[in-house]
Amino acid sequence: MDMPAKPGVSANCRRMSSVLSLVGDKWTVMIVMVLVERPRRFNDIKRTIGGISQQMLTRTLKALDRDGMVSRTVHPTVPPQVEYALTELGYSLSEPLRSLGTWAGKHLELIDENRLRYDTAGNAQADVTARGARP
Repeated sequence: MDMPAKPGVSANCRRMSSVLSLVGDKWTVMIVMVLVERPRRFNDIKRTIGGISQQMLTRTLKALDRDGMVSRTVHPTVPPQVEYALTELGYSLSEPLRSLGTWAGKHLELIDENRLRYDTAGNAQADVTARGARP
């Protein structure tokens, strides 16, 4: 017999899903790890990360600012300079991200081997199908 869901569980899952989709995004991870070192200006972040578009960097910084993980400080200069820094919440996110990075680095070689083995087996299966084995 299935137990009825607790009230609010699905609402909490949806809320948690939106947070996890942001913190699990590769650009979020890279931005947080770059800002752990020190506060930075927009172009410095873009240059340091490399490969991120201006639009994606803007979108991700806004999302991190909205969630309180990044602070945005506008300095009254001409032209105005904007600096981004991690908040206490952002620094707390950097801890599990570092652990995840350490795990990935430790297992990178094994994952590469597994991908190669899988891709090779997948290509062999595709060849069998292409030669006329019909489902």
